This record gives sequence, C-alpha cells and structure tokens, in this order.
Amino acid sequence: MKRIAILGSTGSIGTQALQVAALYPNELQITALCAHSNKEKLFEQVRLFRPAMAGLVRPLSKEDIPADLRHINWIFGADTLSVFAKEAPADAVLVSVVGIAGLQSVMDALGNGKQVLLANKEALVAGGRLVMEKALAKNLPILPVDSEHSAIFQCLQAAGPNKPEKILLTASGGPFRTFTKEQIENATLAQALHHPNWAMGQKITIDSATMFNKALEIVEARWLFGLAPEQIEVVVHKESIVHSAVVFEDGGVIAQMGVPDMRLPILYAMVYPRRLNTGAPPLDLTAHGQLTFEKGDPVRFPALRLAKECLHAGGAACCQLNGANEEAVAAVLSGEMPFGRINSVVSETLEKMGVLPANTLEDIFRADLFARETAKAIIQGGTR
Repeated sequence: MKRIAILGSTGSIGTQALQVAALYPNELQITALCAHSNKEKLFEQVRLFRPAMAGLVRPLSKEDIPADLRHINWIFGADTLSVFAKEAPADAVLVSVVGIAGLQSVMDALGNGKQVLLANKEALVAGGRLVMEKALAKNLPILPVDSEHSAIFQCLQAAGPNKPEKILLTASGGPFRTFTKEQIENATLAQALHHPNWAMGQKITIDSATMFNKALEIVEARWLFGLAPEQIEVVVHKESIVHSAVVFEDGGVIAQMGVPDMRLPILYAMVYPRRLNTGAPPLDLTAHGQLTFEKGDPVRFPALRLAKECLHAGGAACCQLNGANEEAVAAVLSGEMPFGRINSVVSETLEKMGVLPANTLEDIFRADLFARETAKAIIQGGTR
C-alpha cells in the first residue's frame, strides 16, 4: 500500500490522479488532499477517499466544514501547502499546484523524506539546481508527471545504462504552427486562445501559442535528465501521439507513444516502476495513419531561444523568464496589452534585470518578484 498526498487535488491533474487511484484501492491510499479554494469539490473528494488530512489555502473556518467531515484533520490558510508537504502521512506527494508556490512545496516534501511526483513546472524552472541537489541528497528521485517528461523518463528506463545523446521534446505547435513571424506578432487574443487540439485553461493556451510552455519544458528537461541545453531539441508533432523521444549514441531512437491521456503518466508516477491499466483505450496506430514532425522554430517562437539562453546564463535567469512571461500573459488576458507584445516584454525584462543569484530559496523568490515588477513597469510604460 503506497500512501499519497495530493497538493492541488481539485485541479485537472489532481482530479485525474484520484480517478486512477480509485481503480487500485488495495495499492494506493490517498492520505491527504489539499486544494486552493474549491471547497465544494474538495468536500466531495474527502467523502470518497477519507484522507487523514485535508485543507484549503483559502482561509476557512471549521464551522464551514460539513458535519460528516469534521473528524478529518483540517488545515487552512497561507501555510497549508507547506504543512501538508511536511506533515502529511504519505510516502509520496503529488505536487500539482499552480505557480511558484510549487517550489516551496517540493523542497518541503523532499526535506521531510517524501518522494515528489512532479506536475508543477515552476519548481524546476525557478529552482532546478536546488531541487535536484535536495533530491540527490535525500536519495529521492523526482518522478515527472508532465506527459513529455514522463515520456522521456519512460524511454530512459528502456535504455538501461546507455546515456542519451539528445532528447526530442515534442510539441503540438499550438494555434500558430503554420503562421509567419509577422502573423504571430499581429495575432489577436481570440486566435491565440483557439488551440487546434486541446481545451485548456487560458494561461496554458496562451503559452502554447507562444511556445513558452515548451520553453519551460526545455528547462525542466535540463534539470530532470542532466543534459546540456544543446542536447534538447523541440520537435513539432501536431498529432500528439509521440509524447517525446530519446536519441542514443548509435543513432537509435526510443519514443514513448500513446493516446493523449494524462492518466497514463500520472498513474505511472504513482506506481513506478510498474505499469497498470488506466482504463484508457490503447493506441491504434492504423487509425491515425500519418505522423508528422517539424523542427521547432526559434525565430517565429523566440521563447525556445530565450530558454536556452537563460540556461546558459545560469543564476535565476530561468526564474526571471518565467515571472516575466506570467505577467505578460496576465496583461494580455486582461486586455492591458496585445498578444504580440509578450515576447518583447519578456526579452526587455531579462535585458533590464541582468542575471540575479539563485543560491537560496530566498534568492529565487526575490528574483521572481523583481522580474514581475520589472515586467509590469514595461507593460505599463508601453515600450517595445
């Protein structure tokens, strides 16, 4: 019986994690559930899984808890994530919260001897070196949940002791896969939010349109798999059947393929190294026919170039990249600036700031705050 705590249980990843956990009640025990603010959905989950702990980041009084759930150990408030990561009676913590708060949660979980199942980009983008050093010191390898990084991880299991020469990180290409650079710069918000493959939240949909999502995944891959930026290549694969691949010294390529379904990487991380049925249909290649692949274009999608430049720069550069992008995307979604300014705002933020240190968590949180403040000033100034 493996005991699992879920941070971000009411989100998409957390919800799907509970779906697959429910398939294996004799093997997976959900011992703690934490959400940000969706109390009604959390109450439903607690009723189904009866964890020892439950909590909300949003303040809530114990009088608001339904009578049948008051025997649970409830935690509320700003420190909830940290308390859960440290104190949950769990062997592993699925970190699926949004934003840089995931970094502290990951460090707290590792520091208290819990393995991390990682579905939060910011933890490695902002604090990759610190996270991997802590994981190594605790002998608790990070198990990736994002589909691309899980795919690479799975390929490496098949490779045995052979080291990869290169990673092929696949991308759908987003709504602007065939657009020219000028068309992308002049695209509307409505166009950017119209993803050809997926219905996702607005922020990740915008990141897909700029390919900043893939830029952040380059950074994640660098830390998870210990490769140089030049060994990570983005390949646009619109069918989203090959979730990523690994190239080896002899030229052989091992790819992980499957129906696009997050339940597979989630369950694989939860029960690793075993593979269990997720309830999803298997891949039928004959039903798909042709699979296509194109090189990721750093000219039309500057985020791909910026990610590698920030990795080479070191320090908190990748944290600054992420913070600036989040502020730029928020400004686009609020109507404060056009979609086409995202890349210029992020680039100008990085140029103005230089590279800040990232030796401690305090350094990283300071760099994140400074990047956001700088990006906001650029946005409000209207400079290009």
